Amino acid sequence: MNVRSAIRHFANAAPAIAFLVVLLATHGDFRAATWVLMALSVAALALAIIMDRKIAPIPAFSGVMALVFGGLSLALHRADLLQMKMTIVDGVFGAVLFLGLALKRHPLRMLLGQAISLPDEAWRVLTIRYALFFWTSAVANEIIRRTQNAEVWATFRVAAVGAAVLFGAAQFPLLKKYWRDPQPAAPEPPEPGF
Repeated sequence: MNVRSAIRHFANAAPAIAFLVVLLATHGDFRAATWVLMALSVAALALAIIMDRKIAPIPAFSGVMALVFGGLSLALHRADLLQMKMTIVDGVFGAVLFLGLALKRHPLRMLLGQAISLPDEAWRVLTIRYALFFWTSAVANEIIRRTQNAEVWATFRVAAVGAAVLFGAAQFPLLKKYWRDPQPAAPEPPEPGF
């Protein structure tokens, strides 16, 4: 992992981590923690634009949803709205991946295709795995948010970020098995000389 990639991953995880820290430090001030989450979500999106001149679709969608659900949570004084964000976002991600497969498309390839060269079967397996991971995360979030207090939910949310990293790392054997180097372009024939 290069430095830019590490900064990107940290920036994407920082809002959830800071939310937990503020929530614990303020003894459960959900509003203060939500303000910090929203500010760091904006900062993460801005950093992506500065570093890459664009925002990848998944962090963009997740960041915008953090702002929408955080704003609703603050405006309506309902902590459960922010807590539902993970359920909705992960549920949508899983549904989009399965819908893509049903339509004979490979949504992950559309997102990562230039970075990773894999055969269709590997993309299919990877897509199913990620779709199931997202749906499992959505169901777990729904169980935790409905049965636990805000501190436990925030701790779970940070653990979910770690679980996503570990899940991604667990896909390396599949990637290694199917990885193919991109085919180099055929060399141009030499110009006819004088």
